[in-house]
Amino acid sequence: MNLPTKISARCLELRQLIAHHNHCYHTLDAPEISDAAYDQLFRELVELEETYPQLLTPDSPSQRVGSAPLDHFTKVHHEVPMLSLDNLFTEVALAEFHQRIRETLGLDGGEEVVMVAEPKLDGLAVSLLYEQGVLVRAATRGDGQVGEEVTAHLRTIRSAPLRLLGEGVPDLLEVRGEVFIPLDDFEKMNEQLRQAEEKPFANPRNAAAGSLRQLDPKITAARPLDIYIHGLGQVSDGALPPTQSEIYQQLKLWGLPVSDDWRVVTGVAGCFDYYQELQARREQLPFEVDGVVYKVERVGWQRRLGFVARAPRWAVAHKFPAQEAETTVNDIEIQVGRTGALTPVARLEPVNVSGVVVTNATLHNFQELERKDVRVGDRVRVRRAGDVIPEVVGVVLAHRSEGSQPFPRPSHCPVCHSEAVISEGEVVIRCPAGLSCPAQCKEAIRHFASRKAMNIDGLGEKIVELLLNEGMIGSVADLYRLAEKRQQLAALMGLGEKSVDNLFKAIEESKKRDLGRFLFALGIRDVGEATARNLADHFETLEALLGATPEALLGVGEVGPVVAERVGGFFQREENRAIVEQLAQVVDTGWHRAAVREVSQKPLAGQTVVITGSLEKMTRREAKARLEGLGAKVSGSISKRTRYLVAGEKPGSKLTKAQALGVAVLDEAAFLKLLGEIAT
Repeated sequence: MNLPTKISARCLELRQLIAHHNHCYHTLDAPEISDAAYDQLFRELVELEETYPQLLTPDSPSQRVGSAPLDHFTKVHHEVPMLSLDNLFTEVALAEFHQRIRETLGLDGGEEVVMVAEPKLDGLAVSLLYEQGVLVRAATRGDGQVGEEVTAHLRTIRSAPLRLLGEGVPDLLEVRGEVFIPLDDFEKMNEQLRQAEEKPFANPRNAAAGSLRQLDPKITAARPLDIYIHGLGQVSDGALPPTQSEIYQQLKLWGLPVSDDWRVVTGVAGCFDYYQELQARREQLPFEVDGVVYKVERVGWQRRLGFVARAPRWAVAHKFPAQEAETTVNDIEIQVGRTGALTPVARLEPVNVSGVVVTNATLHNFQELERKDVRVGDRVRVRRAGDVIPEVVGVVLAHRSEGSQPFPRPSHCPVCHSEAVISEGEVVIRCPAGLSCPAQCKEAIRHFASRKAMNIDGLGEKIVELLLNEGMIGSVADLYRLAEKRQQLAALMGLGEKSVDNLFKAIEESKKRDLGRFLFALGIRDVGEATARNLADHFETLEALLGATPEALLGVGEVGPVVAERVGGFFQREENRAIVEQLAQVVDTGWHRAAVREVSQKPLAGQTVVITGSLEKMTRREAKARLEGLGAKVSGSISKRTRYLVAGEKPGSKLTKAQALGVAVLDEAAFLKLLGEIAT
């Protein structure tokens, strides 16, 4: 069909008009036309695109109605990780956060840190990627490294621009934000569900997350989702302002929705004043918040402060006190954790706390149970700690019945009946049986199969429990013998052939995991992901680690006496060592030897480098990548084993420590010269 010029021009005009009115309504909160007039423009555009399909483009406002259902979500790797925030809960912790920033930046005694304070929305974190100003991809946070693509779903949110406005938009701009449902819309949606005799949502956050992750984007389009942008990811071929507040203003000029509730504040007092003010307004806000986020105002300082493993050092969340409710303790049970910790758990009369029905609450440990004196039958106050984990706050003594008795400390493990122990300097009572305790074995297998460990997809809690109950496995090593029981496994719980195939495929793939993840998967107490990687990098092979002396373990970066004792003790236990040796026969730990041979041929192999201060010619992330590509290990702390300290502008205390230890210091020019010499 021939396309008349006036039709093409009208279609372009309609898109520009609709984009303008979306911006006025959703971002500026200043609509210029009525809803009826807007709907008329929208209908005209849809009719034109239906008549002339060649006019349809991905950034057309008509594409917000939702597309065909998806079979599954595509995985998206975040080039810049979507980190979470560390939490603090008191004014004292807020002051300590400011002091750490001051010390890192080397500020003198009188200079206060200027921050941007803003509401911490309780929604679903997402990333939006714009190329040449057009939305090309949207993804969930996922685990921070890998999320799920939800582009078709994000397009249904009217406040999210499909094309950015104005000038100066970078060629590639990735923004991070929070998808949420306004409280009024949430109540209306739930009322409609009740009238239709359907189950209402428990809270706005769950409703937003569930709506965005529907396989059918048309369902998402029917939900009242909104979004606020609060951060950046990748940015290339374009400049951004030097402060957080100016970035927010610029993002808004480009048509991106940014909350109007942020404010520039100074020092601890300014932050806490904002926190108290927002807390007082919490019930009047149009959206659900669970605290305040503080971000260092100057972007240059943000770069200098950098990141830890999972969170930025220049931002933090100051959480509001959790909402509380009263209920009755029906029973107290003892749970056995992965490391043998015996934890008392209160079984509660179901109660709604902050939109979630709570039936269990942790009592942390027996010392805490005795301090609060919680008893079966007590009336207690319950809250969701950090608005997530339910805990018992205290007992309402006026309701305590006569004859109630304190809950006794256990003398034995409730599962394997081993005699319980308390290590010196600890308050936690533990079962010492290790992997021979069925309860610890169950948790050990779940941890071993978890995403950040061996990542055996399909091996969930119910399957693990079933396999243990049926006697098909008795340890993590037995997972790799399941193929011998394929028919029996397929018959369990009606598992289909495809599910069984997928499980065995995941088990087979897990044999290729690297040594660091393997060590983390073993669940050694106090050995997290970072420590496991350090052990793998240091010893290079499992065989070397198994034969390590306590002195050798203490030689590993960031491994102190306690962790060294935990690692040595784990491998000394006969039952643990037997399982590890069984695993070593099937899990390919030989990859690391190959990696070592490859790395050993690189010019900086075996050398530890620390980067401090800000660099002009490249970011610290880029510098780290260059160094690691040359075989170096890039550490965050100075020690006698550090080969070089790369010192940029305002290096701080690391420079002083390096000089005291006699570590070679390279300024940026010397660092670039070193890279150049190696390259030639």
